[in-house]
Amino acid sequence: MPRAIGELLARSASVLSQISDQNASQTFWRSWLSEQLPADLGAHVTGAVAREGALTLFADSAAWAARLRYALRELQPAISREDPNIQQVRIRILPAGRSL
Repeated sequence: MPRAIGELLARSASVLSQISDQNASQTFWRSWLSEQLPADLGAHVTGAVAREGALTLFADSAAWAARLRYALRELQPAISREDPNIQQVRIRILPAGRSL
């Protein structure tokens, strides 16, 4: 079924807006974490995604993920102050050089 060009452009603008918002969120959390975490640990955080009440953080190995999990116990109240919508923090593994 053919669609009007305006409808297609509006939908594209919406998708681009969502991508831009997600990128800004990732940038914010990566920056915030680099200020809160020890430098050696922060260097091993490979990504951060806030979605649906959860902040998912990615570490480059299982060992660094375990250290990150431990460090975030102390940061949980500060994370909630930054974004009250974040109810859960998850840690996943994403080796450096891979993309989200």
